[in-house]
Amino acid sequence: MLTRGDPLAGLLDGPRARGAFMIRACFEPPWAVRVEDRAPLTVMLMARGDAWITSDGGGEPVRLLPGDLAIARGPDPYTCADTPDTAPQALILPGGECRYPDGSSLNGSMDLGVRTWGDRPDAPTVMLIGTYLMQGEITGRLLDALPPLLTLPADVWQCPLTPFLMEEIVRDEPGQEVVLDRLLDLLVISALRAWFSRPEAAAPAWYRALGDPVVGRALRLIQDDPAHPWTVSALAAKAGVSRAALARRFTDLVGEPPMAYLTARRLALAADRLRDTEDTLAAIARRVGYGSAFALSSAFKRMYGVSPQEHRTRAA
Repeated sequence: MLTRGDPLAGLLDGPRARGAFMIRACFEPPWAVRVEDRAPLTVMLMARGDAWITSDGGGEPVRLLPGDLAIARGPDPYTCADTPDTAPQALILPGGECRYPDGSSLNGSMDLGVRTWGDRPDAPTVMLIGTYLMQGEITGRLLDALPPLLTLPADVWQCPLTPFLMEEIVRDEPGQEVVLDRLLDLLVISALRAWFSRPEAAAPAWYRALGDPVVGRALRLIQDDPAHPWTVSALAAKAGVSRAALARRFTDLVGEPPMAYLTARRLALAADRLRDTEDTLAAIARRVGYGSAFALSSAFKRMYGVSPQEHRTRAA
């Protein structure tokens, strides 16, 4: 169970789909689809048959067998195909737009019914695909911790959600979009928990730093109460070291100073609340540790390049 002090909780508290793009893709070999949608995160679960995924982010092509799962981290393009050598027959662009490689529109020619796409519903290859469409649905800290393409074979990761997801993805019921969003979130969290639990997992620097008796204490204080008026001196006193010692050790292990980490944490929380609630900017500022809406707005624009209102409008 993930608890308040569990480092994984901070890492995985982020996937929150809102109207995610989900389909059952059915293909007859030879087939290949080039994905250039720049989505922050896409999950591919192999339900039947096999497929090869080649990422432009580097690495060798990866083969998926039934039960295997892959997660592609945007914005790098990638290609899914029956073999690594098959030329793409379809191109997926931002907004779910589908085109032939020559740029002409597919015009719905591969639509097969409710959330089903491809050659024919009973094709030998079936993939369940879920795509987070907006950056804010996945925290930047989580995205930074992931490679361009990660895979989990069925023999090290068994997902009880697969049969249920196979049934739900093609249902056309009231509220179905919300059901699928939550299933996608659970699928991603379960997969990433398995990924980061591997002995050879390359966890991010701040995650590894949580195991340090000094820096880990400071990190947990920030994560548990980011709105508190923390200073380096206050964090150092709680951690039982001098201000200079904490600043040096924190920067060495995490890769950024304590106050920079605190600022990023506060602004990420503010971005989530701007997207998920109708709270006023002043209320959000108080909740994440800023003295005024103006102070939050200024810091937010420096970090994200847009105002809080622009961020909220884009999310809507």
